[in-house]
Amino acid sequence: MNPFKLTVVAGFACLFVASLAAAQAPQTVRVRATIESVDGAMLTAKSRDGTEMKIKLADNAPVNEVVKAALSDIKQGSYLAITATPQPDGSQRATAILIFPPAVHPPEGFSNWDLPHSTMTNATVADQVTSTDGETLTVKYKDGEKKIVVPPSAEIVTIKKATLADLKPGQKIFIFAAKKLDDGTLAAPNVSFGDYGVWR
Repeated sequence: MNPFKLTVVAGFACLFVASLAAAQAPQTVRVRATIESVDGAMLTAKSRDGTEMKIKLADNAPVNEVVKAALSDIKQGSYLAITATPQPDGSQRATAILIFPPAVHPPEGFSNWDLPHSTMTNATVADQVTSTDGETLTVKYKDGEKKIVVPPSAEIVTIKKATLADLKPGQKIFIFAAKKLDDGTLAAPNVSFGDYGVWR
């Protein structure tokens, strides 16, 4: 077999292996639920539609408490995760804003979110303009920037470190990327909990 054909065959083989691995990879889901019970690292929880689920936290999984913050806590240079609704003028109207602690910096970007008519922007505040009906933020990320309108109704939160012992029945939780295993259990690499701004 000549070198060109060998390269093509090798390329298709790599694609096949990658496709097979993707097909066999566990499905990743976002979890918004309320804790029913806690047994060590195993959580029993109910989703908003009442579906019961078993969630196994990974060893040493980060546990974060979501706590209320203020608009005044957002400064130039703050790194934010913004859940918003697209507006006709091209801006985004924030429904919830998570202010990350200085040492926490998830990947930047803009994408659709999994709530109705919503988007998610992970970006750094470049400019702020205060007005009588709220505040407008210009945020920048690797591939662009967005104008974010922050109405008084927007839920503004930050996170603080917690532990597995802080998880209690009745708490609302959010898991960004749980893996659905063959037995139906969800494997969670982390979990956030709180009474305010968790399900946005």
